[in-house]
Amino acid sequence: QVQLVESGGGLVQAGGSLTLSCSVSGLTNDDYAMGWFRQAQGKEREGISCIIWRTGSTYYIDSVKGRFTISRDNAKNTLTLQMNSLKPEDTAMYYCAAARRLVWSLTSAYYCVNPSSLTYWGQGTQVTVSS
Repeated sequence: QVQLVESGGGLVQAGGSLTLSCSVSGLTNDDYAMGWFRQAQGKEREGISCIIWRTGSTYYIDSVKGRFTISRDNAKNTLTLQMNSLKPEDTAMYYCAAARRLVWSLTSAYYCVNPSSLTYWGQGTQVTVSS
């Protein structure tokens, strides 16, 4: 059984930093894609950063480029999102998600742009950025 558990959300002032972590269990090989998604109140869920676990290939949406960094730790089976220079518009519920890669040609960008392609989801962690 695949389980994803996020942690690290909270309240931070604009310009501050937070680190989100996603603990992964049940994925028995390294051929999968993972990502961080967020959903602000009244808005659709959007993929903000995704990674191909085996290759480390990453994708970021424009609004977080240069501010957020996604990384994975193979030994700890953990996905991390380092968020710097946070803005009030980053306020949202943040979710970790994963999918086994059944089609090798799919890129990290594909998974972020198509949230329905991710099979497994965590429960979410709230990030609130005050102005």
